[in-house]
Amino acid sequence: MTTLVFGHKSPDTDSTGSPIVWAWYMNEVKGEAAKPALLGEPNTEAAFMLSHWGLEKPEIIADVAEDAPVVIVDTNNPAELPASINAADITAIIDHHKLVGGLETKGPIDITVRPLACTATIMVDLMGDDAAKMPEAIKGAALTCILSDTLEFRSPTTTEHDKAVAEKLAAELGVNITEFAAQMFAAKSDVSAFSDAELIRMDSKEYEVDGTKFRVSVLETTAPEIPLGRKDSLMETFKTVASEDGVDQVLLFVVDILKEEATLLVPNDLVKTVAEKSFGASVAGDTVVLPGIMSRKKQIIPNLKV
Repeated sequence: MTTLVFGHKSPDTDSTGSPIVWAWYMNEVKGEAAKPALLGEPNTEAAFMLSHWGLEKPEIIADVAEDAPVVIVDTNNPAELPASINAADITAIIDHHKLVGGLETKGPIDITVRPLACTATIMVDLMGDDAAKMPEAIKGAALTCILSDTLEFRSPTTTEHDKAVAEKLAAELGVNITEFAAQMFAAKSDVSAFSDAELIRMDSKEYEVDGTKFRVSVLETTAPEIPLGRKDSLMETFKTVASEDGVDQVLLFVVDILKEEATLLVPNDLVKTVAEKSFGASVAGDTVVLPGIMSRKKQIIPNLKV
């Protein structure tokens, strides 16, 4: 039976590339039938990765069948996974996020959760000497994932090991990291084709703070003026997205990759309170700049207060 390998909903580059990398490893090295899958359309940067390295876009799935073998990567949160995930046969989890709880397995499984910036870094480690067998496109996917999750080593989640693995892959591929990352970020910044609701959901996670449910959305860009130019319509759409997704409030952080800061959109007093209590910010208008804030995982989610 073929094992499905997939990451979280609203797939970013890591949740698009890492399933491809691990499915290759299972098929070509371990001799186990596997195929990558996605839980939604990949974002623009992930789509760039697929095109640049000549990789086929994995099948998009809505749910998983009972007892279907699956490997979960880049998440361990049931809220970010198919509704029937606990009916499937989870055979492994490879992740770099905190343990959330709620997943149920049918037996003992392999779980690897490491404090690294990117799932692809962990996968290269797990492959050991077999990582040298990766074809160019698979190495390229792994490199793109690491540069994406570390924001080209700017993110505070970056470790020296992530950087070393990325630099080794880039050297083997003959890739200039600075030039390639600029192409990646340009692709990520091209959001003109997306509706406000699509932008809000593009890179977002649900998180609850003292009974208040948030959709915490991040837009990482080298052209923050593009989404910020749409701030009025984006904030108006917060209400619709919150209602449709069953949350109380949307928090949208526009991360300026080059300036290494985030701008939080502030549509109401609740978000103003969140900004002041969580980040010590002084809010005067409908946006507030948060210097040094780059990472949802390390700097935003852990600090949220209401």
